[in-house]
Parts: sequence; C-alpha cells; structure tokens
Amino acid sequence: MTSLPWIEPDKLWFPPADEALDDPDGLLAVGGDLSPERLQLAYRNGIFPWFSDDQPILWWSPDPRCILIPGQVHVSRSLRRTLNQRRFRITADQCFGRIIRLCASNRSEGTWITDEMIDAYSELHRLGIAHSIEVWNQNGDLAGGMYGVALGRCFFGESMFSLQTNASKVLMVHLSHQLQQWGYELMDCQVESSHLLSMGATTISRSEFLSILKAGVDAQPKALNWDFTWQWPR
Repeated sequence: MTSLPWIEPDKLWFPPADEALDDPDGLLAVGGDLSPERLQLAYRNGIFPWFSDDQPILWWSPDPRCILIPGQVHVSRSLRRTLNQRRFRITADQCFGRIIRLCASNRSEGTWITDEMIDAYSELHRLGIAHSIEVWNQNGDLAGGMYGVALGRCFFGESMFSLQTNASKVLMVHLSHQLQQWGYELMDCQVESSHLLSMGATTISRSEFLSILKAGVDAQPKALNWDFTWQWPR
C-alpha cells in the first residue's frame, strides 16, 4: 500500500494536489488540523478535508473534479414553473449554524460533518469566508440549505440538504445566477452526482481545475456582502 504524507499540526503545508492517489481517487494526505489558515490553504490548492469520527483528518483532491459554471445551471420547464410561482425565498448567512447541522443530520448514509468540522467551518463563517444559503417556504419554514467556502471568485460547495421537493434545485438556480452576477468563475461541487449533472454540472480534469483556481482565488468579486435576500425574476 502506498504511504501517504503525514502533516504535522504545526506545519502549514500540503503536498501538490497532483500527487493524490488514484485509488481511492484523490486521497492526498493525512493529519494536520482544521485551523482557518490550513483550510484556506487547502481550498486555494484544490484540496478539501473529508473524514469520519473514527479516522484522522484526510485531505482529498479528486480527478476529475465536478464543477458548475455560474449562470450555466440547467432549468427544466417544470423547475421554471416552480421558480415562477415563487414558492420559496432564498437568503444567505441568516442561520449558518442551523444549516451546517442540518447538512450533518440529513444524510441517510452517515456524515463526515463531525463536531470538529462544524466548529472549524463555523469559525470560517465568523471570519466571513464560509457562507450558508437558506431556502424558506411560504410558511416561513426552512425547506433546504447549503454551506460552502468563498475565496476570490471561486465558491466551494460543501454540503446541501432538502426538506421539501425542489428546494435544493431552486437553491442551485439562485446561487448560480447570483455567483454569475458577482463575476465568480466556478462553483466547486467536488464529486459528481446524478443530481448535480442534471443541474448542468460537468467534470474537468484536476489540472484544469487547478488552473482556474490559480487565477480565480485571488481575483476580487463584484460584491462581498452575502447577507441579503435573492429574488427570481419573472
């Protein structure tokens, strides 16, 4: 078995992402910590943490990478009808703690969003780096949500949940169009799924992904304030 680089908590570094294993796809390194500095360094280099409670911190950079180009989300006719009915209201950064905990609890296959991860991303949120997106129904109840990390003109989606039919799709449409308006270059979806592909996501090589990141993470977006409500134009 190929040995993986071990990262000491007091050493702020990562091996190059292209040294990740093919099997399991993208596993790059073990160890380190979840400090804001390390997490930002990871995302800037196309790396993210993914591990369970009984494992050390594992760092990943899969190849290929699933992304969604802002503004290129696919809107089916049925979804457009839902959007035009304005059954949902979309907000950002209204209840980050609630969103990340619901992302953790609404996964039938178990979760990698451990208490350690919740604490780490909550700190990133306090620093204005991690954000939540909320979907509210007409009764004012939470219908879905997502959280992720924004660096420069790149948004890294971490996890999403849906408590009501079409809530996650409505969220993806709004987020995609808002990121486009802000001049974002990509939304990282990490690993492909049938749901993401049906919404217009695609896969690109790790090298292409890293090339986009190199230019995008230091570029200034057109807006920095995520604390507002989005509306879908009729």
